[in-house]
Amino acid sequence: MNTVPDALVARGLTRRYRMGEVTIQALRGVDLTLKRGELVVMLGASGSGKSTLLNILGGLDSPTEGELSYVDREGQAHTLSGASQRALTRFRRHHVGFVFQFYNLISSLTARENVAVVTEIARTPMAPEEALALVGLGERLDHFPSQLSGGEQQRVAIARAVAKRPELLLCDEPTGALDFRTGIRVLEVLEQVNRDTGTTVAIITHNEVIGDMADRVIRLRDGRVDDIRHNAERRPARELRW
Repeated sequence: MNTVPDALVARGLTRRYRMGEVTIQALRGVDLTLKRGELVVMLGASGSGKSTLLNILGGLDSPTEGELSYVDREGQAHTLSGASQRALTRFRRHHVGFVFQFYNLISSLTARENVAVVTEIARTPMAPEEALALVGLGERLDHFPSQLSGGEQQRVAIARAVAKRPELLLCDEPTGALDFRTGIRVLEVLEQVNRDTGTTVAIITHNEVIGDMADRVIRLRDGRVDDIRHNAERRPARELRW
């Protein structure tokens, strides 16, 4: 029986913040494994800990307690909890792509140039033209962000994230600033990236319906994993309705 290899393994992750005299417990002992090549949706209300968890999985933040390991393509585990800032920067640069609710494009650069900012520091990147073609923007290479719609700007942001060929693509509310039709187009692009490149994709959202397009749905509540659902069959993004 073939088993899908792990991509990230988290055990007992906690995260506490101090705000003046108050301690905020954002995560409370999260156990989680992301499998290589799967598409996962993490659901939760505001304050459930999902963005904190995403930041820790991507090396943008460190847990207060617990263990986090990245598993490379050879099956070797590399500990990220307690890693130095240099090691975390290396992990983010070479292994992780990020997509956020707001596109964070450089307004003075074209779509091609925005993607090239990442490809110039990656080990084995796609050409910017290839990455933009992957997200359906092969004809908009030399357009500036102000000449693109919101959905097109988000697709440039996705192209920028996948151009360095990350093993893990982390998306925090990628459709949150978009209307329904445009959001579906962005989800179709994430679906395509997962299918065509084998990238592990994790999407954080509060939108329950988006969970239907995932291999697994992980529900967070009050800083804990409340439930994990395996979908017997993924629903194509184009069939989602909300």
